[in-house]
Amino acid sequence: MRHQTDLYQRITDQIVSAIEQSASTGRFRLPWHNNGFSTMEPINAQSGRSYRGINTLALWVAAMRSGDETGQWATYRQWQALGAQVKRGEKSSLVVFWKTMPPKDKEAEHEADGTAHPEPRLVARSYSVFNVQQVKDYTPPVAPTLSEDERIECTERFFATLGGAVHHGGFEAYYDSGQDRIHIPNFRCFFDNVGYYSTLAHEYTHWTGHSSRLGRDLCGRFGSHAYAAEELVAELGAAFCCARLNLTVEPRQDHAKYLKSWLDVLRTDKRAIFTAASKAQQAVDWMDAQQGEDRE
Repeated sequence: MRHQTDLYQRITDQIVSAIEQSASTGRFRLPWHNNGFSTMEPINAQSGRSYRGINTLALWVAAMRSGDETGQWATYRQWQALGAQVKRGEKSSLVVFWKTMPPKDKEAEHEADGTAHPEPRLVARSYSVFNVQQVKDYTPPVAPTLSEDERIECTERFFATLGGAVHHGGFEAYYDSGQDRIHIPNFRCFFDNVGYYSTLAHEYTHWTGHSSRLGRDLCGRFGSHAYAAEELVAELGAAFCCARLNLTVEPRQDHAKYLKSWLDVLRTDKRAIFTAASKAQQAVDWMDAQQGEDRE
């Protein structure tokens, strides 16, 4: 197993490469823009649980790269336990788990002297998974599907439960942190209803960062890049949220102006995308918690 520092760089490099390829086409279809298939919430085929945070993004990148059209993944042994076999020559995709490690020896010595109280450390470790399209002798269960009207109804209910001040009008979507208010153009200004709701999810992700909610402040972590990092958190949060609601996410025209700053952050800080994905997952978890439902 490679050292954890390599793990951060390997996943960051994969995401940077996907963004660069997208930018080169001029279409700005990024790894978190989905078509309703491979980039819905990726799940573990054995446990049925959704992957989270950086793993969601890493598997979206893998799906974009290979053209996989389903979000079911599992390790080699998990597929075997399900009676399936990974096809010869298939390449695995990388995901991350976090392992709690004891304090370093020097810190432990200080603790024994009564001069410090070291905390356990969380370190990243990797494991390999394969998509269901890479295995044989397995029939995926038929997933229940909702009609478009049902999905929109669920989405309306989801955002209505969050509350918050939402002002409709104008031609620009943004979150005013001073007024703690979301501004969004009227529904008819959007090409379709999904465009409206994905934009609303972006602004609601910003909204979760208010001091009265999650109190997200990225200045200490990202310095002069805090604004770009917050926009990346909102983009990922919107994508995670829409995946949870079974909505597609399409590129927006304003992505182009952020691409360079996002790439600058990711190229200079191999842990930046891990932080952004974690903050985005926290935002969606907070919004989920407001629904009063037990969600995994």
